[in-house]
Amino acid sequence: MKKILVTGGLGYIGSHTVVALQQNGYSVVIIDNLSNSTIETLEGITQITKTPPEFERLDVRNKNELSSFFEKYQNIEGVIHFAASKAVGESVENPLLYYENNVASLVYLLQECKLRGIANFIFSSSCTVYGEPDTLPINEEAPIKKAISPYGNTKQICEEIISDFCDVSAFNAISLRYFNPVGAHDSALIGELPVGVPQNLVPFITQTAAGVRDQLSVFGDDYPTPDGSCIRDYIHVVDLANAHVKAIERLIRAENSKKFRIFNVGTGKGSSVLEIVAAFEEVTGVKLNYKIVDRRQGDIIAVYADTTKANQELGWKAEYDIKVALRSAWEWEKKVRGLN
Repeated sequence: MKKILVTGGLGYIGSHTVVALQQNGYSVVIIDNLSNSTIETLEGITQITKTPPEFERLDVRNKNELSSFFEKYQNIEGVIHFAASKAVGESVENPLLYYENNVASLVYLLQECKLRGIANFIFSSSCTVYGEPDTLPINEEAPIKKAISPYGNTKQICEEIISDFCDVSAFNAISLRYFNPVGAHDSALIGELPVGVPQNLVPFITQTAAGVRDQLSVFGDDYPTPDGSCIRDYIHVVDLANAHVKAIERLIRAENSKKFRIFNVGTGKGSSVLEIVAAFEEVTGVKLNYKIVDRRQGDIIAVYADTTKANQELGWKAEYDIKVALRSAWEWEKKVRGLN
């Protein structure tokens, strides 16, 4: 059974990917420092898959701990790297933390891969590297714009580091540029559980519906879109997790014709903030208390993916629509809040 290391494997996307990997016959070992996740997620994974993944609590920034980890686990065939800080606002306030946590940790991980002869690597990237797109839908050949935040810049820098390393080594990597992950596993045993105030729309919606937040703010209704609110490509987290399984399969089968490949992972369809609000109300029967407020600095008008490359080359396609994702997010929220 092939063993895959998943860094940040108890986080939102990481935990769903661990489940998908185990359900597809992989053995998984997780690294997580629990800075933005909880140990209870490990029990959720185990309940779903009936197989407890191996787990080591450590910080990828700690070179000594990382080296000791790879001494202990010498049969790893691939790495999926999620462990990173991801709050745009926090990155603006504390850029050095983000460059250390996101960039330095990647370098340390790649150094260990080189030392141990691990040649298969998947990087958790983001559509934020595109900035405000010139055309829609956006494909992988679109220009990389100057990042509007240190967080976005770390994703650009990390992709460049991986590309440079691939050029001079027997190393194959895939960067998956996510659009907007939403939803939860249909078991409601794992899902998105932000620390503090949610930075993303859907957990703010579900927390507002659950009474944790008094009101949802919709940032602007005067954008040049059909209803005036921003448009994003919302992808079910289970679909996103399955894309990682397809990517690691491709690497292990040595089908990476270019040593560093980039794929958009989205649905190919844009939904506005107000459309998401209406869809949530429709599938849950819960009326949301929301208010239109001023635009938020740095928000892009509209972005959604051209997924042709991932569909054709990875053999992957999003299967779940936004209503399924929103329903699963609400079931997860109710479970977390004891509302079932």
